[in-house]
Amino acid sequence: MTDSKALLEKWIKAFQSCDLDAVVACYADDAVNFQVAAGEPSIGSEQIRHDTAEFFRAFPDAWSRVENIISDGDRAAWEWVGGGTFLGHFFGSPPTGRKFEIRGCGFFVFRDGRIVSQRGYWDKESWYSQIGIT
Repeated sequence: MTDSKALLEKWIKAFQSCDLDAVVACYADDAVNFQVAAGEPSIGSEQIRHDTAEFFRAFPDAWSRVENIISDGDRAAWEWVGGGTFLGHFFGSPPTGRKFEIRGCGFFVFRDGRIVSQRGYWDKESWYSQIGIT
C-alpha cells in the first residue's frame, strides 16, 4: 500500500523550499503534471523540471500554506493558499514586482513511491491580474 499522504508531504516540503532537485526527484520519469489553467500538461520529469525552474526563477519568494490534505491508497490531494512576488521573467512575460495570493488544490497519483500524475486547479485570471500579466 502506498503512503500517499507522506509522499505528498515530501513533495510539498520540497516545493515550499523551492528545492528544484528535490521536487523533480518526487516524479516518475514519465509523469504528467497538468496545471489545468495553464492549458498544456508538462509531460516527463525533464519538462516538469523546466517548468518548475521557470516558476521558481519568476517567484523566488514563493510560499504556500497547506489548508487540507486527504489521501486514499495511491492518491492524495491538498488544498492550499500560496503567493509570491513576480521578480523574474515567466514564460516570456517580464517581471512586474507585483505580489499575488491565490487558493488552489492539487490531485496526485503515486506509483512505486513517485508521482505519476498531478492535476492542479487555480484561478489563472485572478493570479495574472494580481501580477500584471494580461
